[in-house]
Amino acid sequence: MSFYRAISALLLIAASTGGISVNAQKKVHQYVDPMIGSEGLGRVFIGPSYPFGMIKPSPDCTSSPNSGWLPDPNPVTGFSQVHVSGTGGGPKYGNIQIMPFVGALNKTEQSSMRENEHAALGYYGVTLKKDHIKAEITAAERAAIYRFTYPKKAQKALKIDAGFFLGEQPEPDAREAQQFVGSEIEIVSANEVRGYSRIRGGWNNGAAYTVFFDAVFDSPVTAYTTWKGEKLYPGKKQQFDSGEKTGVLLAFKSSLSDTLKVKIGISFISELKAKENIDQEISHWSFERVLSGVQNKWDALLSRIEINDDATLEQKTLFYTGLYHTMLMPADRTGENPLWTVDKPYYDDFYAIWDTFRSSNPLITLISPKRETEIVNALLNIYKHDGYMPDSRSGNYNGRTQGGSNAEVLIADAYVKKLPGIDYNLALEAMLKDATVPPGGNEEKEGRGGLTDYNKLGYVSYDFVRSGNRTLDYAYDDYCIAIVAKGLGKEKIYQRFIKQADNWRNLWRDDYKDHGATGFIMPKDAAGHWLDNIAYGEANNQHPTFKYTPLTREFPWYVCHWCAFFYEATSWEYSLSIPHQVPVVIAKSGGKEAFRRRLDTLFDNKYYNVANEPSFLTPCLYHWIGRPDLSSKRIRQIIAQNYNISHFGLPGNDDSGAMSSWLAFQMMGLYPNAGQSYYLINSPLLKQSILHQESGKDFKITAKNLTDKNIYIKSATLNGKPLNQAWIEHDDVIKGGELQLEMDDKPSAWGTEILPPVKY
Repeated sequence: MSFYRAISALLLIAASTGGISVNAQKKVHQYVDPMIGSEGLGRVFIGPSYPFGMIKPSPDCTSSPNSGWLPDPNPVTGFSQVHVSGTGGGPKYGNIQIMPFVGALNKTEQSSMRENEHAALGYYGVTLKKDHIKAEITAAERAAIYRFTYPKKAQKALKIDAGFFLGEQPEPDAREAQQFVGSEIEIVSANEVRGYSRIRGGWNNGAAYTVFFDAVFDSPVTAYTTWKGEKLYPGKKQQFDSGEKTGVLLAFKSSLSDTLKVKIGISFISELKAKENIDQEISHWSFERVLSGVQNKWDALLSRIEINDDATLEQKTLFYTGLYHTMLMPADRTGENPLWTVDKPYYDDFYAIWDTFRSSNPLITLISPKRETEIVNALLNIYKHDGYMPDSRSGNYNGRTQGGSNAEVLIADAYVKKLPGIDYNLALEAMLKDATVPPGGNEEKEGRGGLTDYNKLGYVSYDFVRSGNRTLDYAYDDYCIAIVAKGLGKEKIYQRFIKQADNWRNLWRDDYKDHGATGFIMPKDAAGHWLDNIAYGEANNQHPTFKYTPLTREFPWYVCHWCAFFYEATSWEYSLSIPHQVPVVIAKSGGKEAFRRRLDTLFDNKYYNVANEPSFLTPCLYHWIGRPDLSSKRIRQIIAQNYNISHFGLPGNDDSGAMSSWLAFQMMGLYPNAGQSYYLINSPLLKQSILHQESGKDFKITAKNLTDKNIYIKSATLNGKPLNQAWIEHDDVIKGGELQLEMDDKPSAWGTEILPPVKY
């Protein structure tokens, strides 16, 4: 029996004997599998973490992967304390690595193959084959505890590497690569080591960040060897920062126990703050107490959504793992901001809002609106001190933008859903900064690149990279500004930006036909000419081009990936990504029947890519032509083909929970149109889900007669009254009550007449 299962069994026994609440038998953390999406494109973090936790300890298997972890036969190089989850592009973090070993303190390379690897919520365990050491980890919010079990009578040793990090490349200032700046290490006493790691760069090309640490041991150190660069220094207690990598090898006193426990606290402020984080969060040496604490913390959140007891194990695993992945990031670093000190929420690792605004943040709003309020306030906190809200932020540094200034959507979503405790006038100010002040210099860092073009021409011309999706994103961001401005009584601002919300039409080429569909978002130069052929290169005597079509996903290898017209998708996908004006897109496509054929072509020809966030709403677009049955049919096909409980169970980079939150919403039968106040209703995959809200009110979704064949909604009632529309307002949810869906094996007239709202 694994340690994790043993602990779970003990909890159940205690419950049955009165040792703890009987509710422990219903704890849902047991359904979370951190390994779903760990292989393939998912890139999820597999180690233990608090919800939105700052410390994320996990194994590193070479310096290449974003999450640190890779499957066998890659060796484990050690366990570092800071990671991200589900990200693409270049890696970030991988700081303060430790590694147990046996024997002499005479080399820094201690990599090992592994066996008996097991990850569960709050727990990671593995046996390191090289020295037959069992390594186990659990974590609090800003400190972790390790338990290493060595072979009996072996010389227990430990490496602490302050110079390790993910994404190292030999080329100075390589794009998206992290670069070493400095590190320091010091043996404070026989039971304590402290130091820091300073790194710059990574995916967001950020300025240097520093991770300070403090490590304490339950057994005294008897010998030590520090190192700097390539040189070992036996008996030297400290290595100051001189721009070279530093670390220490430690030997521990032999004892009757074959275990060594290590507590590590981290901080972005100082070594003493890291020590305080240990003292406040793990003041004892009980591994089990820390494990129980992180499990209970997650249970309190995950159980906010209760699903039917007779759901299959696969359904429970997919659903609760989806919720779990959604709440790993951003990282709550309140009180850990080295740049300014204010008594306000501070969150980092928005990685990136372009990925999370569509489904992750709306799901957090349902599960914990207080948390989403903190996240929005953190964005405003960053705006007040850094000048812009981020679209991405990591290592205390804004950068980079992929499309729009998408914090606007989070603010609008909070506003229309009436989240309290947010200064919406300040929020509007921050939104207007994005929309009116060009960022200048590095346009990937923050704000709106190509803004001068956009505000002059009504679109971003091909003179600027990613001009297609920037134009679409800015138009929707402007819609979000207009909605907030209107609610605050700012009529002049509203009128300007609701007009700019139409700007996507300036890149809509009405007469362009492709595979039976008419009208596409296509590139245009600053003079207003459509570009069928894209020029590349800078030769004076040659002017090479390549043809651009609505199916061009990425430009040829000889053209900058980051410089394409669309970011990570085709015009077939992006031309349907106009979430505030779907009826206009339908009309421009030739009407309802032509639009249905267009959607069918998209899916049947496999032009649709669920792994790309701008396509998240697309399967629901049948709602706007009165065919919610077709939305539900497509969604089920997408889930069946792309999601499962294997290590390859996510269809793309999870992107801080984006892929997972999309799935969780669809399993409940709801899907948000982020920045707007309603949810589309689709056929659930679950017979029942109950949202236990922070207010104490419950909202229940029940699918009566749901079976593998009965996948269509025949009729619906909301609180006992007929509901003939395939959408409900957020207010309907927060008031509490029940949405009851009567399921059937064939489509019905339900939801065909009253179409989703268009709000201005």
